[in-house]
Amino acid sequence: MRVRGLYAVTDETCCGPAGGARIAAALAGGARLVQLRCKDRMPPVETVAALVALGHRFDALVLINDDVDMAQAARADGVHIGRDDVDLATARRRLGAKAVIGVSCYADLTRARDLARQGADYLAFGSFYPSRTKPHAVSADPTLLTRAREYGKPLVAIGGIRPENGAALIAAGASALAVVDGIFGQNDIERAARAYAQLFEETHDRKP
Repeated sequence: MRVRGLYAVTDETCCGPAGGARIAAALAGGARLVQLRCKDRMPPVETVAALVALGHRFDALVLINDDVDMAQAARADGVHIGRDDVDLATARRRLGAKAVIGVSCYADLTRARDLARQGADYLAFGSFYPSRTKPHAVSADPTLLTRAREYGKPLVAIGGIRPENGAALIAAGASALAVVDGIFGQNDIERAARAYAQLFEETHDRKP
């Protein structure tokens, strides 16, 4: 499974009883990756394992935000880690060579280069546009994606991405678009996800 396409990052509404149905709608709309991000309280391991299985039924990767213990216990596909989380080497040692470990690089190309050399599976940059989820996030310029291509890793763009501005990020080098509010903040989650997924279909169609 590749790190490419719509990357649905859950909000807190997905961490409760309705989480499975909401995530299923995003997957039905074309999400190729899901990151379970529950900052207040992670669901029980049995629930997380069921969400991992749900993602696999759609042939999608399911990653856990920050929590290596949960990723291991629920047999998730990997983790996403930030600057203040467990280090990459520890996560790799715990989860193994086949795990997908993504890292937040913010707007820092030096961090991205170093983590690529250490074996990160994808590099995430952002925030590219104003974001309700992280209003105080560092601002990133799309040229970061173009410059980061040389590191040879899939690149994930995040932060205020909408269907109308996402195509420019794909053109700049984004392999995946990570979206929170643009999917889970909408009334029709499946339809919202499909609008993003179509950006990748259109990009593929334009290739010679």
